[in-house]
Amino acid sequence: MIDSLNKLIELANNLKHEPKTDITIFVSMGTCGLAAGATPILESLKNQVEIQNLQEVFTIVETGCMGLCHSEPCIEVVENNTGNTMVYGKLKPEHAEFIIARKAAKKIAGVQTVEKTWYYPDCEDRGDKLQARIVLKNSGRINPENINEYIINDGYKALGKVLTEMDPQGVIEEVTKSGIRGRGGGGFPSGKKWAFAAAQKSDEKYMICNADEGDPGAFMDRAVLEGDPHAVLEAMAIAGYAVGANNGVIYIRAEYPLAIKRLEIAIAQAEKMGLLGKNLFGTNFSFNITLKLGAGAFVCGEETALIHSIEGMRGEPTLKPPFPAVSGLWKKPTIVNNVETYANIPAIIRNGADWFTQIGTDKSPGTKVFALAGKVKDVGLVEVPMGTSLRDIIFGLGKGICDDKQFKAVQTGGPSGGCLTADKLDTPIDYDSLLALGSMMGSGGMIVMDEDDCMVNIAKFFLDFTLDESCGKCTPCRIGNKRLHEILTDICDGKGDENSLSKLRDLSEAIKDTAICGLGQTSPNPILSTLANFEQEYIDHIEKGKCKAGTCTNLISFEINDACVGCTLCARNCPVNCISGERKGMHFIDQEACIKCGQCYSACKFHAIDRN
Repeated sequence: MIDSLNKLIELANNLKHEPKTDITIFVSMGTCGLAAGATPILESLKNQVEIQNLQEVFTIVETGCMGLCHSEPCIEVVENNTGNTMVYGKLKPEHAEFIIARKAAKKIAGVQTVEKTWYYPDCEDRGDKLQARIVLKNSGRINPENINEYIINDGYKALGKVLTEMDPQGVIEEVTKSGIRGRGGGGFPSGKKWAFAAAQKSDEKYMICNADEGDPGAFMDRAVLEGDPHAVLEAMAIAGYAVGANNGVIYIRAEYPLAIKRLEIAIAQAEKMGLLGKNLFGTNFSFNITLKLGAGAFVCGEETALIHSIEGMRGEPTLKPPFPAVSGLWKKPTIVNNVETYANIPAIIRNGADWFTQIGTDKSPGTKVFALAGKVKDVGLVEVPMGTSLRDIIFGLGKGICDDKQFKAVQTGGPSGGCLTADKLDTPIDYDSLLALGSMMGSGGMIVMDEDDCMVNIAKFFLDFTLDESCGKCTPCRIGNKRLHEILTDICDGKGDENSLSKLRDLSEAIKDTAICGLGQTSPNPILSTLANFEQEYIDHIEKGKCKAGTCTNLISFEINDACVGCTLCARNCPVNCISGERKGMHFIDQEACIKCGQCYSACKFHAIDRN
């Protein structure tokens, strides 16, 4: 039982001095790793260590996501005496024998070599100045199901510090001084929000962690909870002390079973050690955390809708004020912060606000975690200082566009954000810069698009999502977005007219001004940003009936030209058998039967098929 800061420090020191093996192998066991086949890799490594009787040489640690989603399943091998580290990616179970033999200074004839190796993308290990890991510091480096590993890495020291050395107002002042802004999308100063709740007179207050991550392409919060759950628990207790709350709720979507499992384990371990529950660190402060599973409604990412869901009601937003910091869960003062915001707090308390403000920009200090997805070579999780350019993220950390195609746009902020073009690649990533360009930070999803993407169809895709996820409470969102979708569908089908663009703009602006919640107010952003940056594509759809990217199927056709040599490759790849012709003879496409999938176009080696 940890009942004092001194006992925590003593435990951490004892754990650090426990005997270590020569080599530690970290196995990436986040959702992406498991989906890619990490479990057989883990079993093979354990089997090889046992078969070769090398238990005193190797320690195998199951971790969360390393961020290298593009090369899962992957492992990191660390030589504990030298600190040398190597990451192996795209592994197969048969590679385990080679890795164990190589690191144990043995050579086994006939063992298959590993396809690809590279150094772990950590700023300290590689001298890589692009990343700076605060939130992801422990992810991929500790076993998230072992509280001792978190404690070894300064875990719960921040909580002990605030409870034994600081008063609540001092904690709020330190967080305010750090300048940290909410990482869930709005970017509201966290210290100011905490101060609002602390100033309220109430017999009960609540802390809520918003883990209802719902943006398409976003997986930052899930990775943090799977890889470092105790950081969020510690931060919630710190925040509870600061504002006078004794109870916290983590609202997490039920589609995150691994994150839920690891949170449940972390909460139980923290309670057992006295780091959650009653009289923390021998003080009068008590704090408890429970989980609330959500059904995956995107609108529950909005704080008032989330609160209603916890209360057992429909997840619908309400007009503000009053804000949750004044009247939230059960009408009590409530703080709602997202996972990434909380995960920054222990580091800020341990290292001080001045340390934090030296990272990032003046108005957006600290780092930001992004889920890099789409048409980029190295998809995965990255954490960069605020102010890093889009170019450095996409072409530096992401290694550029798949198949070396032309970059076209990047969508930041999910359905609430906007598309940014090539001329904006040197834009520094911070809250104000993105807003000025008609986009937003959002929770951190970053979807990259190339020359084959139709921006009209992209706008329609995000509006499809908004329509499916709208709670339907207010008319602007429920009806207005439906009308927007109908106009976009007409344009994509070649049925748009000269008034279509003005209708899109006018209705979008009306929805922004009148929708109840932030999700509804920002839902037209993908339309407005694509209109601003790719208006000619809209015009081509309307006036020429053409989709240059070849995405809008009603506006394209495939025809076989005179270069056809009758190889039959197109016919063999057609899923609906709409291509006819004799071998070595001219082939033809039945236009009525063609579903315009483009398989024939991709398969033809003689450029004998035109896409019109």
